Order: sequence, then C-alpha cells, then structure tokens
Amino acid sequence: MYDSVTRQIVFTLTARCRDCYRCLRACPVKAIRMERGQAYVDEKRCIACGTCIRECPQQAKSFRHDIDVAQRLIESGKTVVASIAPSFAAVLTKWQRDRLASALRALGFRYIGQTSHGAYQVSYHTMEVLKKDGNRPYIGTACPAIVNYIEKYRPELVDLLIPIVSPMIAHARILKERFGAESRVIFIGPCVAKKTELLRPQNKGAVDCVLTFKELMMWLNQKGISLANCEESNFDEKPAHIAQLYPLPGGMMKTAGLNDDGFNPQLIKVDSMSNIKALLDSLPGDPSYALIEPLFCNQGCINGPGMGTEKNLFERRIDILRYDTETRDIHVVPQPKEMSLFHGEYRKEEGIVKEVTEEEIEQVFEKTGKTDPQQQLNCGACGYDSCREKAIAVVQNMAEPEMCIPYMRRLAERRTDQIFNTTPNGVIILDKELNILAVNPAFKKFFFCSDAVLGRHISYLMDPAPFEKLITGAADSLDIIRTHKHYNLMCRELLYILKQDQQIVGIFINITSQEENEKKLKEIKSQTIEQASELLEHQIKMAQTIARFLGESTARGEELVRKLMSLTEGDET
Repeated sequence: MYDSVTRQIVFTLTARCRDCYRCLRACPVKAIRMERGQAYVDEKRCIACGTCIRECPQQAKSFRHDIDVAQRLIESGKTVVASIAPSFAAVLTKWQRDRLASALRALGFRYIGQTSHGAYQVSYHTMEVLKKDGNRPYIGTACPAIVNYIEKYRPELVDLLIPIVSPMIAHARILKERFGAESRVIFIGPCVAKKTELLRPQNKGAVDCVLTFKELMMWLNQKGISLANCEESNFDEKPAHIAQLYPLPGGMMKTAGLNDDGFNPQLIKVDSMSNIKALLDSLPGDPSYALIEPLFCNQGCINGPGMGTEKNLFERRIDILRYDTETRDIHVVPQPKEMSLFHGEYRKEEGIVKEVTEEEIEQVFEKTGKTDPQQQLNCGACGYDSCREKAIAVVQNMAEPEMCIPYMRRLAERRTDQIFNTTPNGVIILDKELNILAVNPAFKKFFFCSDAVLGRHISYLMDPAPFEKLITGAADSLDIIRTHKHYNLMCRELLYILKQDQQIVGIFINITSQEENEKKLKEIKSQTIEQASELLEHQIKMAQTIARFLGESTARGEELVRKLMSLTEGDET
C-alpha cells in the first residue's frame, strides 16, 4: 500500500549544508546531529515539525516527497479519494480555489472531500470526553508534531492527550467507511508531520498517502495541469460547519462551540513551540485547565512548512476567515458518528535521549577548557542555549567539541601566539602613530630590547622612514635590506600595513651572518686570485732565469767543443 514509509521524512541535502548551525539552533528538540561539520537529522529524535526546513538559508533541509506514491495509487485503478485540509484557502486565491476540484479530477481523483468533516467529528467527540471527565486538563491531538513531542520528550503527559485521532485520520475513516476498505485516501495539507501519522499501527488502513500543498503544485506542474485552464467546479463535500477555522489557533474550540473569548482560564489555545513548552511545564500540577489546544506552528497550520505560498501570515489568516464567511450559506452540519470510529491511542516512547552523568559533562568541559565557570559563556553560537546543553550533546554523540566558536578561537590564538613567539624572525607591530604595540622574542634579541619598549615610538630603536611611507600611503608594503650599525645587524625587512586596523607589521629576517659569509667568500676569492698571479709571475721569472742559465751553459759548451776540436786537429798534424 504505502511502500515509502521506510524512507526518512525530514533529511539533509548534504551537498548544500554549509556548517552554519542554524537548523540546530532552530530545532525545538535538538534532533540535529553534527558530524564532521555536516548537520544530519536524527530520525529517532525528530518530531517532523519541519522547522529546520523553514529555517535553513541554504535549503539544505528537505522532506520526503511522495508524488510517486500518489501517482501509483491513481494508476492502481482503485477509487482514489482526496481529503483536502481547510488551510487550502490560505494557499490559493479565490479563482484558484474555484478550479482546484477540477484540477484534482484531472489528476485522477474520483472524489474530492474536505478534511473539515473529520475536524467536526473530532471537536464533537472532544466535548463528549470533557463531559465524562472534566476534572483534569486534556491536550488536543489535532497537531501531530505536538503529539510526537509529548510521546518522545514529555511521556509523563501522554495520559493527558485526548484519546481521539486527528482530523486527517477521522476524515479518512469516514471516507473508507463510505467507499470501502479497498478505496485509497490521499490527504493534502500544509503539514510535514502528517506523514508520520501513517507510521502509527492504530492508523493503519486509514490514509494511504500524505502530500503537502507544495507537492500538489509540483504534481500539477509535472502533469501540465494549469489551474487557469481548469473550469470552475465544486468539491464533492461542502465545508463542515465552522470547522474551516481549524487551521487557526482556537479553531478546534470554536468548532466545538466552546466560549473561547481568550479570557476563559479553563480554555487555552497556544501556538509556537516556545509557548507550548512553557505551558506544558505547568502540567500536570495545575488542574484548572479543562482543554488545551496546541498548534506547533506560529499562528497555526497556515504557517506549515508545506504551505508553498508567498502570502504573509496575516494574509493567510484573512483568507481563512473570508472563506469561512463566504461559504456559510452552504455549510453543512455533519451527523455525529460513533466515538469508536475516532478512537486514538498514544504511547510513551522510552530511551529517546541518552542519560548523561556529571562526570561525562565535566570531561567535555575539561577538553574544551570550560572547567572554569567563567569560561562557560553560554553564547549560543553552537546552536545550544548553554555550554552545559552542548556538553551533554557531545556525550550523546549529537555534537562535536569543535562546534564551540570561543573554544576554537582560543585554539587559533594559542597557535598564533606559538608562531609569534617561536619564529626565528623578528616581528614588530606598530599603531598608526608608529608606537610599538608588540614585539616577539626574536625581535628583542636582534635589537637588545625588552617589553619596556612597548608604547615607545619606533624611532627609539631605528630609523622610522620606511614605516612612515606605509602610514602616509606612499606604499602598501616594502621589501628592503637595511643595516643597523648600532646592533651590528643587517636585516631583510618585510613591512606592510593592516588598513582596517591601522596597524603596521614588520618582519625582520637576520641576514648579518649571510652577508659576513659572502664577504669572507669574496676575500677568499680575491686572495686566491692574488696568490695565483704571484705564482704565475714567479714561474715566469723562474723560466726566464733557467733559460738564461741554459743559454750561458750552451755558449760555454760550444766554446769548449771548439777548443777540443782545435786541439785534435793539432795532434794530427
């Protein structure tokens, strides 16, 4: 019948999630689990209220679309009936409302009903319950987000829920009774949480598919059905008497005929989760209430996450009131049916939230540097109202320690300080008057100074001319080499200005030893060349001397030979 109930109803489109924590901040039950900067919806904790869908600026939160399920029901050949929530009057203009029934028939619906008939039965039987036992406060069950919240987070109040189903289920049971169990009912309304009602075993067989008004408009567009091209026609059911006001706070009481002028202390109509939480905190200790009508969304169902209209809240409210006024001449008063048809059961859900010990909380505080209460800023930047709530969420694996912005800032500053203090280069920071704001240890070593120079003018240590160029706007940055004779120091200086802060940063790289090494290398080269020249000159002189000696020796040898030859000739004679 409904094969998509296993798919999560509210979920994250991770490609769009931008690590902003807005959904977590807005979620009334903190059902958002942060993991590696991504915000995931914890299905077990989620009450499907749709707040995160409405609040996410990146549209990274979405809900399950069931158009494909509805289409298959239409194609099944069975009788498919539409149950239209009364808030449709706040979505469409008058001329669109007059054509809606035709558009639904074009989609394949056989019967177009109005959920207000189920709402009328809910109000009628609520009065019956109050008549039988009016000595305790009862909580209305028309809003599934509130029912989910009470079952999961306020189980001690489950017994105060009126044992009657919601108008959606009530109307579906009426329709199934009329058209048979083989018929199919598709509810169309503004609420995402209505999709969770299909998961309740006691509601099995009532509604076969839930669509939001947004999904309906998408479906019509997919089929190429334009309301402007549809003829005017009526629903197959006329509006139920006054039940068209159900989407507004107090609509259930008004339909029940209760005197709700806002000053009856026994009748409480309340909307928005913050107000509902405050009210529930006073229960069950205060037995003076007779009936509490809670609607999760601010201003009621007309602000549901599945509305799909650009009208503001007050325009929507006026449209509901006008539609009720315009249709009063055709209102019908349904005949009450047996209460057994509308009986509802609600259960306490245990183990939704993991219990956390004080020791575990203290361990998180120790890890994030918050053991000192003064460090527990409760700034709310992480999405939680207090550091304690966030620590609890960390223990429950719903949050990460890195979500704490002050903690991460301290880590960043600590790393920055470490770099500032350990870098081998000298660093100085000046204000716009060229007074010294900060110096690091390397700079102090270079210029033989201490923190005593803080607040002094830079001229106290060196020529301020390069810094003056920056502060006057003559340059945005400088890369120069300067010799500081008083300190026997030569530096490469990288100077730049932080225009937004009107501060100058100077980074001094000591190249004194480098210059000395280059000087020594030049001296060695010069000495080598000089010695080579001397050697060469010496070698030339040696060669010349040897050549002279050789010449003299040769001449003497020649003379000796001649004398020997002459003597030899004389002997022969």
